[in-house]
Order: sequence, then structure tokens, then C-alpha cells
Amino acid sequence: MTENPTTGNGPAFVPEQAGPPSEGAAFLSVRDLKVHFPTDDGLVKSVDGLSFDLERGKTLGIVGESGSGKSVTSLAIMGLHRTGNARSRPHISGEVVLDGEDLVRADADHVRKLRGRKMAMVFQDPLSAMHPYYSVGKQIIEAYRTHHDVDKKTARTRAVEMLDRVGIPEPHRRVDAYPHEFSGGMRQRAMIAMALVNNPELLIADEPTTALDVTVQAQILDLIRDLQKEFGSAVIMITHDLGVVAEMADDILVMYGGRCIERGTAEKVFYEPRHPYTWGLLGSMPRIDREQTERLIPVKGSPPSLINIPSGCAFNPRCPYADVPKGGITRTVRPELTQDDGRHWSACHMSQEERTRIWTEEIAPKL
Repeated sequence: MTENPTTGNGPAFVPEQAGPPSEGAAFLSVRDLKVHFPTDDGLVKSVDGLSFDLERGKTLGIVGESGSGKSVTSLAIMGLHRTGNARSRPHISGEVVLDGEDLVRADADHVRKLRGRKMAMVFQDPLSAMHPYYSVGKQIIEAYRTHHDVDKKTARTRAVEMLDRVGIPEPHRRVDAYPHEFSGGMRQRAMIAMALVNNPELLIADEPTTALDVTVQAQILDLIRDLQKEFGSAVIMITHDLGVVAEMADDILVMYGGRCIERGTAEKVFYEPRHPYTWGLLGSMPRIDREQTERLIPVKGSPPSLINIPSGCAFNPRCPYADVPKGGITRTVRPELTQDDGRHWSACHMSQEERTRIWTEEIAPKL
């Protein structure tokens, strides 16, 4: 049977160039993570120097457009880039420390033993992530028996219990159903059951609500929140939709061009955003708490090529405020992630006073 890789409050952030994290050790600590893919066209810098911390029981939302490096980051944490032939594998550097163990330098077999037991992932598309030849129950049973020395009957009981826990109706019967026999929402629930069957301490949810209608989206998010409270897991929620993490995430990390361009508490990022790209994401998000009198404001242009990332600030070709800093610095010097105030960091050449003025006078009134 083919190996299945699946087998809050808020993270304490430090600047990218800072030294080791402060006392009060994080459960997951990522430092200067780089994931570069060699291709015939050039080196694809999918993740290029990412750092963050995450504590037990807390939730971090990672947001950004498609191609910003969100999913590559999650796969690097899970150690899933090690599969395939040597030619297709990326170059990975930096540190991914999970409960004191550096996963980047760890043996592949050891990481495999952690995957599914200590860390698990809910993949973007459960229909393609689950094996079509085996029933849902068999796949959950395999994930459980990989990490527990139990017989099939005990593992099946556990699988039925988890399907019931995630809200699958008639779990004793549906445990023998195949992935294609489940609806989209039920497949996602089954994927969550498989990820949580071993009570992992870290759960990564990669676009868990993609292609689901809004009512099912809300149910899935409520389910993840409830299960997090029950199991005490640290959660990374990956999405391109700020609305998805608005009430779930305690802290938010905004990625663009393989790098973090803003991060902080959810309250800070939503109500006092410091980066023009974050302003664009907020402007393109519909509001349901008040009447929408103007059209949504899209982020103009397209995400950059990760082979030929623009010099200076990667966002400068799309930024309406690229000329505010004098001397063309926006197009020549890459801004570093700096602390603005409290637990809030951003990478922008504009002064904090300029950004505060633009946000309060030009952006916020239109949202």
C-alpha cells in the first residue's frame, strides 16, 4: 500500500535577522528557511529566507497569492520535498526546529516517523491526496497502524471514532466508502480525520476550504478550531483568503515572492497593516459587516516570477506607492523586515509615518 504522508494567543515572532528566539521556547521554530528548485530555465526561489515561531495550542495564518511560497513552506516543514529523484529535489537550507529537533538536518527515516504522529497535514485537494483504490477507512487505518502496534480491529474502531468526531454521518458504514463516494465537504472532513488520528502536536492545513461553498467552509473552520482545542495542537492555516483566517488565526504572516513582507498579531495586520501588498489583499476582500458602496480594489498586475524576482522590493512593479521613497531605492535595494511596534514587522522603504498617513487617509476609508 502506498505510503500516506499524512500518516491560537499567537506565535512569538522575531525579526528575520535576529538571533535565536527568546526564552519561552516555541514548539516550531523556522529560521532563514530557503527552498530553491533548480530548473532548465534557472533557479526558482520558492522560499527565500523565511523565519517564524509557533507555540503549542496557537494558530498562525500564512496568506498570500498563489505562487508566493505558502505550500512549499508547508511541504518543507513536513519533509515532503525529500521524495523523488535527486535531480528534481530542491536545495533546502536554514532551520526547521520541531520540539527541539532540526528537521532539515534530520535523517529522512526519522522525519518519516514524525510525520503523521507528531506533525500532520490537511492537503489542498483531498480527492487527489487520498488514494482512489482504497477505501477511506483503510487509509485512516494505515495511518494509525503505522505509528501504533495494534491489530486491524482496534485500528478500524479508531477510524470509525475519528470519522464520527469530524461529523461524518453513519461512520460505521461510510468507513468502507471510497473517496469518490464522498462529497467535497465530507472528503475534507475525512482528510482531517486522517490527519488527526494520531493526535499530532502540529497540524498544517493547506487551503482546507478551497472549492467548498461558504456554509461548508464555515463548518470546516469550526471543526478545525474545535479539534485544536480538544487536542491542543499548534495549527498553521495556509490560504490566499484573508477572510478565512480573520477569526481563526492569532497571528498572521503575509508572504510575497517567497519572502515574508509583513507579520504580526491578527488585530495589527487587519486594523493597522503596514505594507502596500497587505492593503491590496484587504481591499480585494468583500465586507459583510457593512454595505459595500464601491467596487473591490484589485491588486494590479501579476505575482513575480520566482526565477527573475524584481530587484529592490519584489512588490515594486505593482506598488502604487513605489515612488514615495526618494532616490529610487524601492527599485534597487531590497527592504528588510523590521519591527514597527510591539509584535508587528514589515518590509517597506516608506517611513512608518508615511504608511500610517496613507493607510488612515487613503486606504482605510475605502475598505
